Amino acid sequence: MLSIQTQQLTKEERHVMEVLTRLAKAADDFEGYAHPHAERVARLADAMARLFGLGDADRAALRLAALGHDFGELAMGREYIQRRGTLGDDERIDLARHPVIGEQEVARTGAGRGAQLLVRWHHEWWNGAGYPDALRREQIPLAARILRVADAYASLTDARPFRPAGTEEEARRHLTLWAGIEFDPQVVRAFLSLERIAELRSHARGEETRTEKLSVVANEEPAPVAVLPTPVAALPAPVATGEARPSSSPPAGAARLVPLSVSDLFMTAAPVETTTVETTAAEEESTPAARTSANNSDNINHA
Repeated sequence: MLSIQTQQLTKEERHVMEVLTRLAKAADDFEGYAHPHAERVARLADAMARLFGLGDADRAALRLAALGHDFGELAMGREYIQRRGTLGDDERIDLARHPVIGEQEVARTGAGRGAQLLVRWHHEWWNGAGYPDALRREQIPLAARILRVADAYASLTDARPFRPAGTEEEARRHLTLWAGIEFDPQVVRAFLSLERIAELRSHARGEETRTEKLSVVANEEPAPVAVLPTPVAALPAPVATGEARPSSSPPAGAARLVPLSVSDLFMTAAPVETTTVETTAAEEESTPAARTSANNSDNINHA
């Protein structure tokens, strides 16, 4: 089970966690992940939540949502989820239903409304081109933006029936390329600052073992999010990990990071230095089309 302070949970909450953990393993098996996926996403998401200073209740909802984020795909049981190759238009429309179905399935476990909504919104995009509700920027709860990044990274660095696992560097480059389009740039920058977390390790074959031992310290608090790494825009262009590979140049609407002090509208978080993205009107119009290509984390192959 996900390592958390279970002694602080009520009997009912422990039961919900046990049910979600069991179903998460079933969802991982159905989707063909070579290694536990949902619990890995939960650990990565919780590490970022600590960076942003989310409260205990918000972190608990995020952990539950991470465990249940793929329940919709499990309930739908479509064969194309495991099939090699890109999805057809009808299949993509059908697959876009899974966050709403997942919201309903998580509700059946007894998880609270906060966790249910995070499951519903974990495929929303920063630029508004996501689904099911086409939320954009700060309309998307911070925890859902965190879950989007954690899920994408964990998926890209694990093997699936239709593609091999990508390396850590490839996944980080992918997040960088799509910051400001699919991902909240601030969340990407916070993610890139994470270290000494075993779940960051890619499952790509032949990857060299890191000299620094990776470990998870359950109660260790990371440095504040204001301590950020090299700006996202300064990192090298990515190489995708799926059947189709993105171009070496950033897509329209890629992040141009500009410091701005704002507070998140939906989730409680400590005040931090944040960033926003400047895009032209033409870029805003062009970015929804980008999500239909095979060059994003929803589409490598329908991750």
